[in-house]
Amino acid sequence: MRKSLVLTLLGPDRPGLVEAIAAVVAEHEGNWLESRMASLAGEFAGLLHVEVDESRAGDLESALASLGEQGLDLVVKEAAPKDSTEGELFTLELVGQDRPGIVREISKALAGHGVNVEELESGRESAPMTGEILFRARALLRLPNGGSPAEVQSGLEAIGADLMVDIELQPLDRTG
Repeated sequence: MRKSLVLTLLGPDRPGLVEAIAAVVAEHEGNWLESRMASLAGEFAGLLHVEVDESRAGDLESALASLGEQGLDLVVKEAAPKDSTEGELFTLELVGQDRPGIVREISKALAGHGVNVEELESGRESAPMTGEILFRARALLRLPNGGSPAEVQSGLEAIGADLMVDIELQPLDRTG
């Protein structure tokens, strides 16, 4: 029987850190299924989903905990089975002048429609012509079964106008 684990990792960024994690997973015959990792403000932050034989899971968790000696904070949680009857996937693209509260307002509107934010990537950048600071976000969203994309779009457009950001909501293109 296989056990599915989700790990969160946080610590000072340095070369070789991902390799150290991968080596521990491989040594315990774990399978690296998916991950999201980034360097943010000099810190390494990561999410990792691995699968391992149930008989080796405890040893893998202990070995991963030893990475704490290298300054890496780690949390391991057993993953629950995912419901395959979930709703439709959409992408959201947002860009506008940076200001506090954009993520809060958008996420509040999405939650009000029962939308799950499955992935979110955001950052700041200089506008090409003016040099003003822009906030840009990309998200993968899952609408609930029976949820109305038109209602979500309408709600986002109203908030976008108030926040002075452009928002585009599109069904996920699985062909490319």
